[in-house]
Amino acid sequence: MSDKCSPEGDAGTSVVYQIRIKGHLGPQWADWFADLSISLEDNGETVLTGTVVDQAALYGLLRKVRDLGMPLLALNSLGADRAAALDLNTAK
Repeated sequence: MSDKCSPEGDAGTSVVYQIRIKGHLGPQWADWFADLSISLEDNGETVLTGTVVDQAALYGLLRKVRDLGMPLLALNSLGADRAAALDLNTAK
């Protein structure tokens, strides 16, 4: 039986996600999203990017976004090639 609830790849494999929200997060939120890079876009959106270890962690991140009261615009999992192209360590 396959595990259809796990994100892309095998169970236990971390996946890189991008979460796009409407509005800009202030610098005070950096600690709350410590494991994610925060990019403020010119169009007024914020993009959170980072590795998520499992679906429970993903739901936790989405709960934080909900608690901010900022509209969620998109959630995308990045393929291995796109994730490797991002330098997540310098984006913070």
